[in-house]
Amino acid sequence: MSETFIGSDFNELQASDPEIADVLVNELSRLRNGLQLIASENFTSPSVLTALGSTLSNKYAEGYPGKRYYGGCEVVDVAETLGIERAKKLFDADHANLQPHSGASANIAVFGAFLNPGDTFLAMALPHGGHLTHGASVSYSSKWFNPVHYGVAEGSEDIDYDQLRALAREHKPKLILAGGSAIPRLIDFKAIREICDEVGAIMHVDAAHFIGLVAGKAIPSPVPYADVVSFTTHKVLRGPRSGMILSKAEHAATIDKAVFPMMQGGPMMHVIAAKAVALKECMTPEYQAYAKNVIENAQVLTSELVGHGLRAVTGGTDTHLALLDLQGIGVTGKEAEARSGASGIVLNKNSIPYDPAPPSVSSGIRIGTPSVTTQGMGTEEMKQVASFIARAINTDSASEHAAVKEEVNALVSKFPAYPRP
Repeated sequence: MSETFIGSDFNELQASDPEIADVLVNELSRLRNGLQLIASENFTSPSVLTALGSTLSNKYAEGYPGKRYYGGCEVVDVAETLGIERAKKLFDADHANLQPHSGASANIAVFGAFLNPGDTFLAMALPHGGHLTHGASVSYSSKWFNPVHYGVAEGSEDIDYDQLRALAREHKPKLILAGGSAIPRLIDFKAIREICDEVGAIMHVDAAHFIGLVAGKAIPSPVPYADVVSFTTHKVLRGPRSGMILSKAEHAATIDKAVFPMMQGGPMMHVIAAKAVALKECMTPEYQAYAKNVIENAQVLTSELVGHGLRAVTGGTDTHLALLDLQGIGVTGKEAEARSGASGIVLNKNSIPYDPAPPSVSSGIRIGTPSVTTQGMGTEEMKQVASFIARAINTDSASEHAAVKEEVNALVSKFPAYPRP
């Protein structure tokens, strides 16, 4: 790979700002010299990076295609229109808004579209797999609105739909939010739609984690059921770090006004173009095969870790991620994350349902397979990766961590991130 993957004018940057140039080089080196198992991360294509590093970054384009506040938007209008049409086609959606800067921004817009300050909404509790923006006490979603949280059943550790229904009947929320950041199993969108209809609530699905699997036709889509679907574009979807919203036609104007001018000003046109590139990539047979491989890799990796003495929350995974309970081996999530990092394995500590440990320590880890699958690894490599993780987290020996890291580097050298041509 040439260093054009770092930036189109890297040599100029190196001459003018060597400190930042070193950061770019070091990050590329980090990606190439370790296992990236963060479930919310992936590697964009060089084409996506090219759009991100383009002169579209310079254009101020408040408003929407054909209805801008500033002049000179005739070129960027083409990029946004292409992105909108691609999103609608890919997800079979009535309406798409590509302007949110992030998943959190997209969620703010959805809340702003359908809720007034103080209104009640239902969402998955953070300790059970939800997300900060779904009503955590430190989030705007809790400070401005009234969240009521449902969770998972203690036995199955899957979403407790009976509890969700009971809470909906009791609190009559204006909006019911499905989705989260650590849910290994598929969500029953039909059941949630029925609950929403019963109590007259808007159905909002935060599909940030699994929307790429939907794009690849590897799991069922929430779009036919939900009033609105928000998501990030940088996880399995393999686009730039940003957000997006899909909605029914009847909510299109409300959503657009909530994004602009309610929630943010000028969109980032270079990012919108990069999203359009990623959406086109998702329409290929190669991407559909990738999405299915992500799930297969996650399932094999999870099964192998169970064989090494870890316990899979919910018993496994249907998606790109899994939660592993470490209590049986006497290791905390914090310890496992640090030991894995010392061994060249990047993953994160994570609370498990009914976790006795605080979030800063946690009793579990979260693993994901989007990045390693992008690199071309398959199920045989996942068996090796499981062995590396088990060896790393079961010891505090620096020499053993160094030995594992050497084997990790040997593996990733066969599947390099951004391979040289």
